[in-house]
Amino acid sequence: MQSVKIDRFLRLGIGVLAVALVSVIYAAVHRRVELSPDGQVQGFVVKEGDSAPDFSITAENGRAVTLKNFGGKLLLLNFWASWCQPCEQETPSLSQLAQDYASKGVVVLGISVDKDPAAYRRFLQKYSPAFLTVRDLKIHEDYGTFMYPETYIIDASGRVKMKFAEAVDWSNPKLTQIIDSLL
Repeated sequence: MQSVKIDRFLRLGIGVLAVALVSVIYAAVHRRVELSPDGQVQGFVVKEGDSAPDFSITAENGRAVTLKNFGGKLLLLNFWASWCQPCEQETPSLSQLAQDYASKGVVVLGISVDKDPAAYRRFLQKYSPAFLTVRDLKIHEDYGTFMYPETYIIDASGRVKMKFAEAVDWSNPKLTQIIDSLL
């Protein structure tokens, strides 16, 4: 009888610990909150429905790129890296989508997180993306992006309408229907 009570107690304890662990992991993945030195809350994972964090960078062609200068258009913001095999696989269909939808008010911006500028340039030479690309080491942190590729579909008001935390086949008719519905 004593061992039955201990067995039930252990099962209950393991169950409680499992629920606690899942809760902590979920919270860490979906809301990575930190405090800045001045005590302000910062650093969260952007998800659908959130306002997209603003950014300002200069592309290699000298163009100033900000979230606001895509006003009135649907922005596909894609974070990628040259060493990321799924990024390589995704680039051709993302390029085709950029070409097919440019006249419909869709802009694709690829932000490389490559630390090595030479690796970034080699990727561009090899895959010739048909969309604007820049290299930046900070913006992905503002979005809470640390796995690549990750793409945000941002509407004209700056709201994240969809988020894809994996490589996507942008030629998939279901995806193009979704994009058409957001135009």
